[in-house]
Amino acid sequence: MTRYLFVLGLVCGQLLLCSPALQAEERDPTRYALTAGGGFSFSTHDDVDFVQLSLSALLDQDPLFQLQLPESLRFKLEGTVALTTEPDHRIMAGADMLALYFLDGLSSQWLRPYVEAGIGLAYTDFKVEGQGLRVNFRSQAGIGSEIQLGDGPPWFAAVRVQHLSNAGLDEDNAGINLICFQLGRFF
Repeated sequence: MTRYLFVLGLVCGQLLLCSPALQAEERDPTRYALTAGGGFSFSTHDDVDFVQLSLSALLDQDPLFQLQLPESLRFKLEGTVALTTEPDHRIMAGADMLALYFLDGLSSQWLRPYVEAGIGLAYTDFKVEGQGLRVNFRSQAGIGSEIQLGDGPPWFAAVRVQHLSNAGLDEDNAGINLICFQLGRFF
């Protein structure tokens, strides 16, 4: 599964980098956000439900790279702490980096949709059958939208598909597939 997500990420990344840049109305400075969310596992025999809090920084790509990248491309650094609610109460934590691409051609006065994909590391204070390690790699992809409700910083909502596995570092590498729903606000 990790291989398929990696290949999908590479293909999407190439399509985004080779396509004409969509123009944002104005350049976004670095912004920070607090996110609450939750989700559940799928395609494994162990059910895992969780709630989470995340803190992220959405960075403009110009200071990071000297390449000619699309104007709508941003990079997100994110730290997450989660608590499983099923099968019992255990801790999960992670750090991720994602590429976020605004679909400005679909934007309106209130909505600014985006796609995102990235990788990171995750620690689980539990192991599902065949998982092998507690520290795993996390690959993920999602869709979302910023939501402007009146004055002030925008809100955002997103859904992500995530895969946790040790990438073959351990003989046991069952992995966990998750769906995650997020609601957050920039500050």
